[in-house]
Amino acid sequence: MSETWHPLIPEAEFPAEGKLATKIGGWHVLVAKTDDGLFAVNDRCTHQAALVSTGRIRRGAVMCPLHGARFEMASGRCIGGAYKDLRTFPVRVEAGQIEVC
Repeated sequence: MSETWHPLIPEAEFPAEGKLATKIGGWHVLVAKTDDGLFAVNDRCTHQAALVSTGRIRRGAVMCPLHGARFEMASGRCIGGAYKDLRTFPVRVEAGQIEVC
């Protein structure tokens, strides 16, 4: 299986707030920088498809603004609510450019 890496933004230009919402290959993607690194998840809550990027990120987890479900950025695992986990996407930095697969 072949991987396709999509250039997102130079690492030096990543927003100071620590998150960036975008659309890549038809997917709504949230990329966040936490104390543990860069992570990317599907930017749609698994409950009612709200954009989780409009929620806050604390202690490595993003909170859905609609019902308060919390998801770990590193794994996509739902840790606050009884919802399915978010899909995650690999992230890397190549030559100063953040890329998402």
